[in-house]
Amino acid sequence: MAEPWRQVRDERTRPWSTLGADAPRSGAVRWFGLAVLVAVVLLLGIGGAGAQRADFAGAFQPPSGEHPFGTDYAGRDLLRRTLSGARVSLIVGLVAAATSSLVGLLVGGLAGMSARRGGGVVDALLMRVVDAVNALPHLVLGIVIVAMLGPSLSSVVLSVALTHWTTTARLVRAELLALQGASFVEAAVGAGAGRWWVLSRHLLAHVLGRVLLATVLMVPHAIMHESALSFLGLGLPDDQASLGTIIEQSRTAILSGFWWPAVLPGLVLVLLSLTVFLLAERLRPTARGRS
Repeated sequence: MAEPWRQVRDERTRPWSTLGADAPRSGAVRWFGLAVLVAVVLLLGIGGAGAQRADFAGAFQPPSGEHPFGTDYAGRDLLRRTLSGARVSLIVGLVAAATSSLVGLLVGGLAGMSARRGGGVVDALLMRVVDAVNALPHLVLGIVIVAMLGPSLSSVVLSVALTHWTTTARLVRAELLALQGASFVEAAVGAGAGRWWVLSRHLLAHVLGRVLLATVLMVPHAIMHESALSFLGLGLPDDQASLGTIIEQSRTAILSGFWWPAVLPGLVLVLLSLTVFLLAERLRPTARGRS
């Protein structure tokens, strides 16, 4: 039987080997995943089209062959605008989720390692910071951050990242404490390995899979959070419209009977979030601890 530390090292070299191991194998699911991948590529490509000129004479045209999603209040093609908004929302969600996970990994790792070494003061201080952030409503705190920095892409990403890192921090700290008495950790320490070697070669092999899953699950939440900020008028400027911005600009049109400028981008927002959740289900097997 291979040594515990060698087994962990070998599994770290192929972390994607279990990807989708327990996922459904039906052809429909595989084709749906391929279609989603193609759709995301199109969002990143076609969604980067330049700004459209306003044509107020053609405002609020219903969906048709020429304009499948109709037109908005300025007469712009709503399908192109929705693709562009989905691209922006996806970028915001990915960057914000990755940034918040990185902050959570650093804070949780420092707290967990401090607790393992008996540094209760550092661990307690960091956990009180986590409790303080969790005590405030994330949306309210995000509004304050965006209001202080001004509406922009970077301020929206920062507001989401600074309000959603606590879950990852708690997860990382709990995992490090749970592995404190693991046999392979004790074997490595008994063999003379330093704490940073144990952290990088053993502990992170167990933690990173769960952090990856938490990051993916955070993407749709970040997209919804950005959409909420945009719906409140604190999101991105018109030339960087996200799905939330498009819906916010169309909310008064519903009262006049023009439902498509808000409903169709809203459906795309729901579909985009659902797609990321399905991707997380494919990644779930990689989050299981290794031994």
